Amino acid sequence: DLPSDGVVTDLGFGGGAGLDLLLRQLGASGQVHGVDQSATMLSAAAHRFRREVETGRLRLHQAPIEHLPLETSSLDGAITLNTLYFIPDLAGALQECARVLKPSGQLVIGLGDPNQMARQPVTAHGFRIRPLAEVTNALLAAGLEVDQHRPIGSGRDLFHLLVAQPY
Repeated sequence: DLPSDGVVTDLGFGGGAGLDLLLRQLGASGQVHGVDQSATMLSAAAHRFRREVETGRLRLHQAPIEHLPLETSSLDGAITLNTLYFIPDLAGALQECARVLKPSGQLVIGLGDPNQMARQPVTAHGFRIRPLAEVTNALLAAGLEVDQHRPIGSGRDLFHLLVAQPY
């Protein structure tokens, strides 16, 4: 549930599916921030969403999640999907997420099921497969409490959405 004039971000937006979702969910007065480390992804998003960038509805930032270029307590919501595998400093990244969220804000984390991911050959190359307990403990340590855990799919396609709020 986002206010129509909300301020939200997609952290590690990659191909931009989350940016598109957030832009569609917010009203015309809402603002979306996209944060990604990759200059290639930023360039692609700037091209794909050029109208939204020109009108100020979308602001793109090149930065790691551990060092967000956003004001403290400035966000109504944040999403990060399929990014935790690549973050070396999980604690630092989640502390940054807690810092930028308003007290009423929510962080939605999406990640593949760790047991299923361990069976995927590609995950042997640069992925940090984190058990759900490690993620929820790191969220708690950062000042965020998991309010909802939504498993989606099954078998090889099992995915987890964790919805956390500041406590």
